[in-house]
Amino acid sequence: MRVWDIDPGYLNRQSLLGEHRELHGIVSIISNNKKGYSKHPETLRWVGHGWALKQRHKLLVTEMNLRGYVDRSPVLLRSKPELWPEEYIDPPARQLSILTEKYQTLEPGRIPLPKNAQQLWAQHKYSVMARDISAYESMGRWVTTKQGAKEMDKVALELYTLLRQPPSPRLIENTLLHMWGYVSRYAPLSGKELDAMPAHKLHNRIQQLALTNKVDYLIASTAIGELGAWTY
Repeated sequence: MRVWDIDPGYLNRQSLLGEHRELHGIVSIISNNKKGYSKHPETLRWVGHGWALKQRHKLLVTEMNLRGYVDRSPVLLRSKPELWPEEYIDPPARQLSILTEKYQTLEPGRIPLPKNAQQLWAQHKYSVMARDISAYESMGRWVTTKQGAKEMDKVALELYTLLRQPPSPRLIENTLLHMWGYVSRYAPLSGKELDAMPAHKLHNRIQQLALTNKVDYLIASTAIGELGAWTY
């Protein structure tokens, strides 16, 4: 039983759908006071964190939608709003390593598993921008230093601590405009049209254009998926 803490974009099809099933299993155990797997460490860490389970489910569903799947099984738990479990079964960097080992002979996920801290940062930079500009600037500088480049564990932990925070609506809009620059030539919009477009529609347009035109930099970005779990 496993509910990952890293972005669902790293999961291949089997792992993505598998986590979706297991998350619903945990929800059922917690909601209906079932005995099976009730003492499993993965179940125990989510007890009392209904909001976090709901948000993780939204992240999974957003990624599933990107890959053409439709979810009709919402999670309705709401306990402890905006609070996530404090403990990890494995820290984020270890989770990435586990997938790297597991996927050596299997299909990959949407986002390539990072080989170093700089690649990890590049994949998450727009997700960070949507939450904290100061962190975006400081982390961007740090991973380019000789010391920062070596600290994959620390970079991953800081990223996933930050990405548990809801992004700012104002910063989401700013981030989407940055991302729009990569796809704007495929479907030009005037400044007035961009200003009038709701964030969720602009995010959806960016997704469609990036996937259709194979804009690899955006396809390998966490923001093209996970921001949808906060804007819809």
